[in-house]
This record gives sequence, C-alpha cells and structure tokens, in this order.
Amino acid sequence: MKKLLLATAVAALSVSAANAAPTFYGKAFVAADYINAEFDGPDGNMYDESTVEINSHSSRLGLKGSEAMTANTDVIYQLEYGTSITGDNATFTNRDTFLGINNKQFGEFRAGKNQSTLARIDNVVVNEGYWDNLGQTVNEKQTIAALNMADSNRLPSSIIWTAPKYNGLPLQLSAMYSSNDVDGDNSDDSGFGVAMLFDQGTGYTAGLAYDKDQNIDGDIIRGTATVDLGKYIAAPVNLGALYQVADYNQGSSKEKGLVVSAQMALANFARPASVYAQYNKTDNLNGLNNADSNQIVVGGKYFYKDNIIAHAYAGLNKADNVQYNPAELTVSPRGDAEVLVVGTGLEYKF
Repeated sequence: MKKLLLATAVAALSVSAANAAPTFYGKAFVAADYINAEFDGPDGNMYDESTVEINSHSSRLGLKGSEAMTANTDVIYQLEYGTSITGDNATFTNRDTFLGINNKQFGEFRAGKNQSTLARIDNVVVNEGYWDNLGQTVNEKQTIAALNMADSNRLPSSIIWTAPKYNGLPLQLSAMYSSNDVDGDNSDDSGFGVAMLFDQGTGYTAGLAYDKDQNIDGDIIRGTATVDLGKYIAAPVNLGALYQVADYNQGSSKEKGLVVSAQMALANFARPASVYAQYNKTDNLNGLNNADSNQIVVGGKYFYKDNIIAHAYAGLNKADNVQYNPAELTVSPRGDAEVLVVGTGLEYKF
C-alpha cells in the first residue's frame, strides 16, 4: 500500500513538473537584400543609394508555458525577445511578453506588452523577409523605409482579453486596454481596441477591428476577408483582402489603405513549396492629403523541412508627395520616394 501511494505521489510530481517546464523556441532568418532607394524632393534628387546588405528579419528567442492553478484555470506566460542574427542593432528588444491566466469560463487575460487587437484579424499579409509589413518597413541599418498604411504595434502596459468560445460559435472576440499612447506624446492618455474574427473552418474568414489611441494618435477601423479556394474547387490558392481607415487627430485627411494577396501551393517539387503576391495601396499617408503609396511584392518559399525554409522575394514601393527623409526617417519637405528590394534568405525555426 505504501509503495502504491509513493508511486502515485511520484507520478503526480512528474506531471506537475512537466506542466511547469517552459518551452524554449525561436527563429533565425538571415537574408541578402539588394536595396535601391531614391527620393526626389523640391530641389531635385536628394537621395539615391544602391547597396547589398546582409539583414536579419524578425529573428527572435522566447520562453512560453502554462501551469494549472485550479481545475479550470491555468497560469500562462511568455517572454519573447527580438534580436539580430547579423550583429547590427543586436540588443534584445521585447516582443509579445506577458503573464496571464486562462479560465475555461471567463476566457484568457494577458498583461504585459501585447500586439494590438488589429493583429487578431490580420490573416491577409503573405509577404516575407524585408517586405513582411503593412506599416513602415525599415532595414536594420535604419536608413531606408518603404511607406504604407498604419499597422498594429506591440503596446507596453497593456492587457488583452480573449473570450472563450460560446456553444461552438465560430467567433473569436478580443478586447484590449493600454495605459499609454503608443507614440508616448501624452503618457496620461489611454487607448482601447476590439476585434472579431469569424472562422467556422469551411474555407473563408471575416474580421472587423477598431482601436482608439493605440497604434496612432487617433482611430483605426479595419476589415479583412480570406477564402481558401481549395475548399471549393481544384485550385490550391488562398486569397485575402484588407481595407482600413485611419483618422489621425492631427491629420488633414483620413488615411485609407487596401491590401490584396494571393498564395498558391506548388505540387511539382520534392518538398512543399509556394508562391505569393501582395499589393498594398495607401492614400493620404499619415493623414497628409494627397500623400499616396503603392507597393507590389512577389515571392516564393521552399520547405527543406517544416522548420527550414528558403525564401526569395522582390518588391517595389513608390510613394508620391510624401514627407520623407531616407537618412533619418524624420519629417522633411514633400517629394517622391521609391524603394526597390530583391532578396533571398534562409529561415530556421526551433
């Protein structure tokens, strides 16, 4: 009897220890990028540079896990830090880093630095590497930017709630509060956001999100839709569309952004592969009247293994009548900017 009790206690301790053990994970993504950037201002050509750079794209390290508090509640945690594999700007920076609880009845609560609720419906972007963006893209030397609509940011001092599924209803509902504006101009201001994503697993999704004083000093409303054509016809193609309106408090016009994307799996390879294309259009960038940009990107991925992926991509971003300083990314006289990037790289996930 004593041996049975001892064996039971050891087994219980082993399960508890396993639950408490965090998962170590990360991603290393290194690419060679050819970058050509030009800016034509009121005084003619003010900037023109062509260079080949070895860049690190969204490389990271993290720890995450959970542990049971009660029969219905788990503690959840994540510590995730971005870094540069190539050594430029190689300090660790917080990504999504939080401590929270997950309750079967009341849902999940995360407190810390969280991606805003706008990202909860962003299943449209297919770009990789340098062009993995909706908002401003900057290479790691911080000298060149491709300009697009306002995007979701990671917000410090924030709490995000995800509702539990109700009676199998295929709707994910999220709400967020952040104690400071992301721009930091007024630390007394707070922001909030909500998002809903409808996905019943039949090949299409629809999302709607709104936030105030979080990603910009103002309001953003975003809608998304995707469809997996392979669920309906013999075509392994995923299509997506995103439309967004941003109303900057200090802007003269509302910023309006559109993204359309397509991704297709390729069957004639020994390992899984895919190609993709994405088009971004933004009117009245940053709320400035007649400041517009267009971006087109094409690319492909080849999976040597599920966690070892080769990438190739090419993209062009053209912005007209924008306030732009390629050297310092600060406000300057209006002009026309163009950024061309062709790159190839290797991604390793662990």
